[in-house]
Amino acid sequence: MMIAALVIALLFEMSVAAFGQQKPQATAEAVSKGKEIYMKRCWFCHGLDGKGDGPVADYLNPRPRDFTSGMYKLRTTKDAEAPLDEDLFRTVTRGMPGTAMQGFEGVLRERERWQVIDYIKTFDKERFASPPEKAEIGSEMRGSVEKGKEVYQKTKCWECHGREGRGDGTSAAKLKDEWGLPILPADLTKGWQYKGGNSVTDIFTRFTTSMDGTPMPSFADTLGVKERWDLAAYVKSLIREPQARGEPVLRSKRIDKDLPLNPDDPSWREAEPLDVPLSGQVVVAPRSQNHSVDLITVRSLYNDKSIAFLLEWNDRFKDAVHRPEPESHKDTYVKLDPKRRWGLRDAVEVQFPVGIPEGPARPYFFLGEPGKPVNLWRWSADWNEDPSRKTSAEELNATGSKNPIVPQPPESQEVLSKGMWKDGLWRVVMVRPLHTNDQGRDIQFEVGKMIPLAFHAWDGWKGEHGLQMAISSWQFLVLEVPTPPIVYAYALFSVLVGFGAEVLLVRWARARSSLREVILIEPAGTSE
Repeated sequence: MMIAALVIALLFEMSVAAFGQQKPQATAEAVSKGKEIYMKRCWFCHGLDGKGDGPVADYLNPRPRDFTSGMYKLRTTKDAEAPLDEDLFRTVTRGMPGTAMQGFEGVLRERERWQVIDYIKTFDKERFASPPEKAEIGSEMRGSVEKGKEVYQKTKCWECHGREGRGDGTSAAKLKDEWGLPILPADLTKGWQYKGGNSVTDIFTRFTTSMDGTPMPSFADTLGVKERWDLAAYVKSLIREPQARGEPVLRSKRIDKDLPLNPDDPSWREAEPLDVPLSGQVVVAPRSQNHSVDLITVRSLYNDKSIAFLLEWNDRFKDAVHRPEPESHKDTYVKLDPKRRWGLRDAVEVQFPVGIPEGPARPYFFLGEPGKPVNLWRWSADWNEDPSRKTSAEELNATGSKNPIVPQPPESQEVLSKGMWKDGLWRVVMVRPLHTNDQGRDIQFEVGKMIPLAFHAWDGWKGEHGLQMAISSWQFLVLEVPTPPIVYAYALFSVLVGFGAEVLLVRWARARSSLREVILIEPAGTSE
């Protein structure tokens, strides 16, 4: 019993260390210190009066929290109650994934985080006048994934979050927040974007408390405790964790058959996947930090003639109709109008250097540079839906982000492509010959070489176009060296020789054993 008590005490101390000591008393001095911190760190997003209208608010999606509204997404209190101070401390410490709200652990000392919370609460004194009632979370129960899936269907979670949890439900495009602004349901497959944490307990808490200001309701009155734990277990099972990032190397597998153009072809199962993270294009104006695509999974196959790539990424909406794009912005950052949707086309692009670098020097990772051009393969969703086109991809060249991107002439276009969208997932294949006659514009693939490649993606529903896109850094492609047939012959020969030697050894041992038995047998005696 004493050991158990010590363990519990230790776990409590660890949890306190993780989220700070018990909150110091809110004094006039603490509020004053908190105001100083707020004016240094927070006001440019949340506004001088805490209304979420700071000078950068119009450039952010979602917009910063309005502290005067009393609505907080992350709480451990009952539905419609104010958050606990500890809830606010967790948010300030951890930040809000998928938003511009950073975590301030390591930036502000613990005491300073408590002080800024004391000041934030002064924007809505009435809301925080009385202690909120804590929700009944209880201890974690072991939920059933199968039963949770049934609850997911019964409560129609799929209408917002989609059949596969990718946020592509039938209601996804119609949702609005408390201020009448469009709001997207969470992509439940992306655990790194879960607000408030992605443990089963964290997910259960969201089902119990709701998320103020959003269409996400509380299920405390409509689902029993066990059903909520089952649902939390199922949602947890939907999370697809990206593979561990080691060397950013895509290994193209050699196959001795035609390369598949269909994304559903079973040959793709032979190819090793590489998860490539993407970020907003903030290199040159117009910068776009509100990017949509944050991860692309890519596979590659090649044969003696061509090379193929399969690109997969989550996209809630299929945008395949080309509309006139808005004028290019000249501002450093694009001012957002969250109520407006251009409905532009979805697109993805693979970038290679025109020439394979012999040393560490490579073209600039975003659209190359003068004297170091890059070769671009761009797939567009509207071309994909146009049956009159031979291919849905286009080859282009770039020599730096400040120079025009130039399409190659028709006779140089050799990339074949096909895309498929289903349940919030784009899957796009691109195929091109290993070698072309246009060596001044095209990458020429060589087996065994480290070939840089990068990726760009556009989400048409969010109005991404031109330089407003998601981008990756350089990754590396290696066409695996095929194993020579002689190696298999040697291996087979070694097996046969080993087997033959073992057979001879067994026979020799048996013969020797029989000889010993003959020698040891005593000769029959004669009668006297």
